Amino acid sequence: MDALTMHRLQFAFTITFHYLFPQLTMGLALLIVILKTMALRTKNGQYDDAARFWAKIFAVNFLLGVVTGIPMEFQFGTNWSQFSRQVGGIIGQPLAMEGVFSFFLESAFLGMFLFGERRLSRLAHWGAAFLVFLGSWISGFFIIVTDAWMQHPVAYQLMPDGTYQVTSFWGLMMNPWAWLQYAHNECGAVVTGAFVMSAVGALYLLRDGKSEMGRIFLRLGVTSGVIASIVQIFPTGDLHGKYTARHQPIAIAAMEGLFHTEKGAPIVLMGQPNMEQQTIDNPIAVNKVLSFLIYGTTAAEVNGLDAYPKDLWPTTLPLLFYAYHIMAGLGTYFVLLMGGAAWLLWRGRLFTTRWMLWPLLLSFPLPYIANIAGWMTAEIGRQPWLVYNLIRTASGYSQQVGAGTTLFTLLGFMGMYAVLSILWILLVYRIIEDGLDTHTEPAEGH
Repeated sequence: MDALTMHRLQFAFTITFHYLFPQLTMGLALLIVILKTMALRTKNGQYDDAARFWAKIFAVNFLLGVVTGIPMEFQFGTNWSQFSRQVGGIIGQPLAMEGVFSFFLESAFLGMFLFGERRLSRLAHWGAAFLVFLGSWISGFFIIVTDAWMQHPVAYQLMPDGTYQVTSFWGLMMNPWAWLQYAHNECGAVVTGAFVMSAVGALYLLRDGKSEMGRIFLRLGVTSGVIASIVQIFPTGDLHGKYTARHQPIAIAAMEGLFHTEKGAPIVLMGQPNMEQQTIDNPIAVNKVLSFLIYGTTAAEVNGLDAYPKDLWPTTLPLLFYAYHIMAGLGTYFVLLMGGAAWLLWRGRLFTTRWMLWPLLLSFPLPYIANIAGWMTAEIGRQPWLVYNLIRTASGYSQQVGAGTTLFTLLGFMGMYAVLSILWILLVYRIIEDGLDTHTEPAEGH
């Protein structure tokens, strides 16, 4: 296996493992603020207990997110030095701002939130929770700005030495791709937080049908989950998809498995890409829907992959096709499951309906899969470009770092992350087991 492939595999592994943690922390950050708001408004101590419970899980995820995030930034210099040399003047700015502004904001006030509850007023403690939420979501924004510039470069100029520099800071920050991607990404994070919260609530009620903590978790998890799941599809997913079709039409054609240009193009729900025949085997398709989704009319012509040179097609096209369809299929499932749970909640039957509690409990891994599949769709769809239409992936890696060196460090990361995974599971399991014994009566908060 060549060095470029090994570099890509290493970065794919480290970033995939890393993103298991921020998606939950960003989702929980908002839900914790809602719990603290309910505690402030109702003066019910159970909401404080619920917020304290999820703050512990937040802290564990935040810690592992930091530990697994640092190696990725080092990889820009070790594995992708040519890319860093050319565009470091652009991507370095949002990455530095993420560390200086949002990371320190989040970490400082997380300490106040975790350890200052007895020393702060109720309003000040709520403020600490809000600032943790603000820091985590600002952090996500700066990371998205960096990635969005690679997807849709704006506000730059090519210098005589071959590097790219920013021409407008606000142009970089206001990149339309970044805002659409950010909205879609944060909805995905809330879906993850909502599903995890609902799963724990379902577990508590399946063990003890009278668990008030389980009822609080389910009430908030299902309510936020159904809203986020719908918004994830429309408008955020719809708008992001249309913008991608306008600026990366090859990626859209590959995601949909559209090998040939068609008027009234169908959308393929299931199938297998056949690269030799350039067709979709065993397709389940709905006619004219793709044309309508992209252009608003069923008669519109959608360019297929045959309209573009083959060397511009995304690499590993079948993987892109499957990742996109996994993301879209799970997104549909989320709406159906959370919609059904919300209906039962509204009818006052959710807490005793075991046939719904079990799917809520067992579905908590699925948002992780959907979010990772979504990021795979975005990053594989950009290929063969490292920075779209500017720098090819094949010209951005460190040619002095051999495949053997990268394989050795990849195996090291895999071993280390396996240990971290076991530690994470043990810590979260202990927190959940301890939380089952929490039975605080409604009372005036301190």
